[in-house]
Amino acid sequence: MDNPSQLFDLTGRVACITGASSGLGRRCALVLARAGAKVVCVARRAEELEKLETEIGENAACVVADISQRGRVGALAAEISAPFGSPDILVHAAGLNTREAADDVTDIGWDQTLAVNLSAPFFLSQALAPAMKAKGWGRIVNFASLQTTRAFPGGIAYGTTKAGIGQLTRAMAENWSRHGITVNAIGPGFFPTELTQAVFDNPERTKRNADQTCAHRNGQLEDIDGPILFLSSNASSYVTGQVLMVDGGFTAK
Repeated sequence: MDNPSQLFDLTGRVACITGASSGLGRRCALVLARAGAKVVCVARRAEELEKLETEIGENAACVVADISQRGRVGALAAEISAPFGSPDILVHAAGLNTREAADDVTDIGWDQTLAVNLSAPFFLSQALAPAMKAKGWGRIVNFASLQTTRAFPGGIAYGTTKAGIGQLTRAMAENWSRHGITVNAIGPGFFPTELTQAVFDNPERTKRNADQTCAHRNGQLEDIDGPILFLSSNASSYVTGQVLMVDGGFTAK
């Protein structure tokens, strides 16, 4: 290719991002839109989605939905596909962490965590994959975690789902990559988002987390830009079934 930057050009692509109302999901939507994609932003909070749509402009559309409702997956897939056509890129950034210790885990907390973090990424991908197969091109990006391989206090339900995401990513890649659909995951380290607000509200814990990385700092939202663009574009056409840890080297130590 004469111009390597074309590898990252998403002009003509349609991307769907769940959990787009805040944090890393919101950042992913902005990055993919700036790379040329039309983006469909999915989350429960209409007001936050409207702000994001206004910021991006005419190449954005919003779908207010609770992705944990498995019975609505078909309807949700149709709503996502309505504004710009079926997505070429699907980013599963929505997440839930009840932070319940093992002795305190409830049926409701457990089921909700699995529904949002593990079931929704599979069943929504399953619903949208046929259109990607028909095009012979697709990108699915799951969100893993430090807890995909590490056990954290109060994280038994969340960690279980994120370990599952690692295997789900490999299994979906095995099934669909022959059709031109790559499936990978990003494993963020400590980033300042709503989901991690309790961690960053504690200065001592924040410093301790930073000190455990090779980079000796916590993540900033812009640190996700390169990885999400890489895994959503032609630049990663021969990369599939992988979990890319974006953690400043936390899991390297």
